[in-house]
Amino acid sequence: MPDLPITQGWAEYCEQQPSSHFNLRPEGCEITLLVIHNISLPPGQFGSDDITDFFIGKLQTSRHPFFKQIENLRVSAHCLVRRDGLIIQYVSFDDRAWHAGVSSFEGRENCNDFSIGIEVEGTDDTPYTDEQYAALTKLTMTLQQQYSKITADRIVGHCHIAPERKTDPGRSFDWPRYLTSLA
Repeated sequence: MPDLPITQGWAEYCEQQPSSHFNLRPEGCEITLLVIHNISLPPGQFGSDDITDFFIGKLQTSRHPFFKQIENLRVSAHCLVRRDGLIIQYVSFDDRAWHAGVSSFEGRENCNDFSIGIEVEGTDDTPYTDEQYAALTKLTMTLQQQYSKITADRIVGHCHIAPERKTDPGRSFDWPRYLTSLA
């Protein structure tokens, strides 16, 4: 049994902020991929509730000029790992969150169909915190226990599945540290 239980696709130890930005996975589609992203809203700023508001469709576009550029986007991730290590879950792991966009892994298109998307609050160039690595490791290990096909070679960055469009989680993400922590 995972030491951090998942019930009906929801991690019991996470703050839950359900989003309507999801849909069902295709019937019979197994979860076999974990995608790591980064996000900050406004760009380069941390610690507000703007990411949650964006993922649940309640972002107040008047709060920052950048928000006008994203006001019509319907985006979500399964979880966000904040700078202090707090994990917020928006979409059941059993459902399809809208995090990957146009994407491909090992020749298979539409990664949202078969992946879980985890956002880490940060930027490509800002070092992530010890608390984030600890929380991400704990969450990843829980997911690997629940979804056994998510092996170390099936954990990728957004940059790996959409290389023409995306660079996250960026050069500041310490892949060796993260992957070694899972061993």
